[in-house]
Amino acid sequence: MNSSKKPRRLLLGAVLLAAAAGVWAYLSRASILAGPSSNAIMVVAPYWYNGTWVFDDAAVGLRREPFVAGVPEMIDVLVKDIPGAKDGFRLLFSANPFPGHQKTLTWLRGDSQGNFYRLEGTSMEGWICPAMFRYYRSPPRALYVKAEAIKR
Repeated sequence: MNSSKKPRRLLLGAVLLAAAAGVWAYLSRASILAGPSSNAIMVVAPYWYNGTWVFDDAAVGLRREPFVAGVPEMIDVLVKDIPGAKDGFRLLFSANPFPGHQKTLTWLRGDSQGNFYRLEGTSMEGWICPAMFRYYRSPPRALYVKAEAIKR
């Protein structure tokens, strides 16, 4: 091989490798930022801690994330028939209706940090904090929810 062509081929190989790495990094980041499929049903396991409902979700970096500003009272409605709910229960939620969902939270308005939702069939409003953006890129117009006992 001609020695003058060798450095050009090495340079071309390095450029192609860098481009491939950049495309891979972009696509990996894009899939992470996209969040779950819009028809995904997510599950968290809230429990009572220091006077309010909280949940952990290591997959999105949350520990003892509190529900605040009207949402604890909404949860009380959802779990009223679940014995021992304060020790933990399963909360399923999705941006799309799913079989057996219990209630719908309807988006009302956003503010600089979170979003307000109304619990179906009530006048109850609650503020869902920015932790929601760990699950959704933008606030869903509705959240379909179901609370159920954890089988122990």
